[in-house]
Amino acid sequence: QNAKPMLAGIDYFIVIAYIIGMLLLGLYFKKFVNSSEDYFLGGKSLPFWAIGMSIVVSDIGALDFVGVSGQAYRYGISVGNFDWVGSVPAMLLAAFIFIPYFWRGGMYTIPEYLGRRYNQKVRTIASVTWILFFALDLGVLFWASAVLLNVLMGWPIWISIVATAGVVGLYTYFGGITAVIMTDVVQFVIMFIGGFALVFLSLYEVGGWDNMVDKIATMGPEYRNHFDIIQPQDTKSPFPWTGILFGLTFVMANAYMIGNQSIVQRCLTAKNEWHAKASMIFGSALKMFIPILVLFPGLMAVVVHPGLLDGDQALPMMIKSILPPGLVGLMFAAFFAGLMSSVDSLLNSTATLFTKDIYEPFIKKGADDKHYLKVGQITTLVLLLIGVATSPISSDFPGIYVAIQTFMSYFQGPIFAILLLGIFWKRTTEWGGLSALVIGIGFAIYLNVFKEQFFTIEDPFLYISWWSFLLGFIINVVVSLLTKKHTEEQLKGLVFSSKILVENKKL
Repeated sequence: QNAKPMLAGIDYFIVIAYIIGMLLLGLYFKKFVNSSEDYFLGGKSLPFWAIGMSIVVSDIGALDFVGVSGQAYRYGISVGNFDWVGSVPAMLLAAFIFIPYFWRGGMYTIPEYLGRRYNQKVRTIASVTWILFFALDLGVLFWASAVLLNVLMGWPIWISIVATAGVVGLYTYFGGITAVIMTDVVQFVIMFIGGFALVFLSLYEVGGWDNMVDKIATMGPEYRNHFDIIQPQDTKSPFPWTGILFGLTFVMANAYMIGNQSIVQRCLTAKNEWHAKASMIFGSALKMFIPILVLFPGLMAVVVHPGLLDGDQALPMMIKSILPPGLVGLMFAAFFAGLMSSVDSLLNSTATLFTKDIYEPFIKKGADDKHYLKVGQITTLVLLLIGVATSPISSDFPGIYVAIQTFMSYFQGPIFAILLLGIFWKRTTEWGGLSALVIGIGFAIYLNVFKEQFFTIEDPFLYISWWSFLLGFIINVVVSLLTKKHTEEQLKGLVFSSKILVENKKL
């Protein structure tokens, strides 16, 4: 059913002005796109502060605003580990160890590094895997927009999805990653203003933090662990301490910040190596504030709107009931900012993966640069259609946050295993990497399909990521020791013990 819209005239004005402003800003950067490098890497000309803000805002879009608030409503503050524990250490590791190799090597994509370190088969499998994930991720993000638009404005689900796809697709198609990053800067500012306004007003509504804690404590035994950042092993939530430690801290966080194309590609647009490193460090500092924005409204909704059947409605309901006219429009713009920044980054990153890792090597080698630029733009349009078509999938999961983390558990463990060994262990071979990737992904799929037989919690994505990483790591080591090692010449600039080579002639 469509909800009754709750926006006042001033709210509609703010939302429409925001959407038009983002479109015009994004289209302004069309004039800077003259080559495929401009489209995919922004001509390697962007500053660290813009990239850092873009990394954060694209990572915490609609998924976190709606999804993390929903998980906090259901399970409490333990979901904050995904930012505090699950992002900051991994971002610092990426900044000082991995980003310099990717940036100096003139890479366009993470699979491109894997192809140089292992072989073309590893590059292709990794790239196809990320493309499939990003396509599904787009669908989840479109569904998240539909949830909010339905509650706030009463729009039907499909109208919401198509409207979102149209707005973001237009400036991403024309402006490439420069438009993506520079619109993200504005979206970051709007998101923080709107988000903190909701947090402070919600805190006032529930009578302060201590009063909220006391009220939730009296609401029943299911809320006894709501304020435990470390959840016990027997918790009913998807975030037990063992899963957080092994699955999140050791595997998923590092795999996401180091091996995720949509994150790393931003760093590759930096004007020099210092800016590339600084962008990730600056982003990690901003990340510390994110749980306050996205988690607290869900907690306070337990008091203000108890008994919601769908936790993902906690944030939209808080916006409706707490914010006055004007601020509702600003918060909606903040939400839409997060959504647009996540969608535009996925569109551009997937277009990069397809063009550089699939189309150029296998479909048309040696074409002129304008041809690859056009292929990237066409891929962007096709991805929009795929994202719209797959958007209902996330409705089958207990919350959109769990949906996306489950998709990632199918492949993040094995990919991180071969990235880690590829950088730090010279002895790992092409067959070690290939067998670890294929068997590891197959194992993760098996665990996901038959999870009821192996795990007691409903959504064991953290454990699946850990065990598939461990298996991929062991297989890579064993097979590498049994197969022919690479020569020193082949490893130059690709492993931690060798000097980083500068292959990009523009440097």
